[in-house]
Amino acid sequence: MKKITIAIDGYSSTGKSTLAKQLAQHLGYVYVDTGAMYRAVTFFAMQKGYINSESFDKESLINGLPFIDLQFHFNSELGFGEMFLNDTNIEAAIRTIEVSNFVSKIAEVSKVRAKLVEQQQRMGSSKGIVMDGRDIGTVVFPKAELKIFMTASSATRAKRRYDELQSKNQNVSYEAVLKNVEERDYIDTHREDSPLRKAGDAVEIDNSDLTREQQFKAVLALFKAVIKTF
Repeated sequence: MKKITIAIDGYSSTGKSTLAKQLAQHLGYVYVDTGAMYRAVTFFAMQKGYINSESFDKESLINGLPFIDLQFHFNSELGFGEMFLNDTNIEAAIRTIEVSNFVSKIAEVSKVRAKLVEQQQRMGSSKGIVMDGRDIGTVVFPKAELKIFMTASSATRAKRRYDELQSKNQNVSYEAVLKNVEERDYIDTHREDSPLRKAGDAVEIDNSDLTREQQFKAVLALFKAVIKTF
């Protein structure tokens, strides 16, 4: 069967990664979490002191980009690739609210985006890939055969993210998570370089009231419809 590129874009906490992992596992495709890549660069910037609540030293971050090596190492127990930064597993470290608070600002930097988009395009050059992020269908793979754009109400997304953080014993309030979601939405949709937007040929899915299984079945049906055209 011919392999295709599946691009999944959308707002934060819409479950893009969950859906992408499900699809990749079901289809035997490679899964790439581009959000993890931006989170890894954010974690690097935080560790180096380039960004905090009071300042952001963009030039130092840009100068440090050549020293950032990002790799996904597949974990058979988890069923997906974990994020490694310079040979160190940072998968858990990049999923905190602290990283979430800065990741959209890091993603605004054009040279950061250029570095990561180049890597992402190289990863998907042979197709048979499911990639999720903010600009996959519009910038990274504008010719992807299947494009999905995911959305849900900010309150729904904040509740999902809050529950996830609570399950990991991270002490954070729902109000703080909701504020983070809304701030990220604004930054992601208003940045000059590759803003979050729905590609003209993407299928929009509002999963505010969908279960994961309902969502998966809907997207799998779209995949099957696309494959039939080849």
